[in-house]
Amino acid sequence: MEVVNTIGRRTTSIARVYLTPGKGSIKVNDRELKDYCHSEIHQTIVKQALTISNTDGNYEVNENVEGGGVKGQAEAIRLGIARALVNVNAESKPALKKEGLLTRDSRMVERKKPGRRKARRRFQFSKR
Repeated sequence: MEVVNTIGRRTTSIARVYLTPGKGSIKVNDRELKDYCHSEIHQTIVKQALTISNTDGNYEVNENVEGGGVKGQAEAIRLGIARALVNVNAESKPALKKEGLLTRDSRMVERKKPGRRKARRRFQFSKR
């Protein structure tokens, strides 16, 4: 098997995932996962697709991530890994789909409208 290249998106984060057979190391932007994601929650989000498909130590995962915040980047990586695992082994698709890891979360921040403080929040009304 050669390198499997997939993409994952969440809000404004874009993750390009490269999956190769190996010992199970995960690198994000040429740094180890523990150095990039300091929170345990974000680390488990990234590894979630690997643990569900029981391939936790079988693949080397390299990601390039840009845009968004830490959580959005972690979920974009998770989607990219899930798509790569389906490309490698189609039998893991039902388990990943059941957990909702193959659907792209399309929620994005609504733009600010003119005459408003935020997207929908109005300025404070003063009667007098």
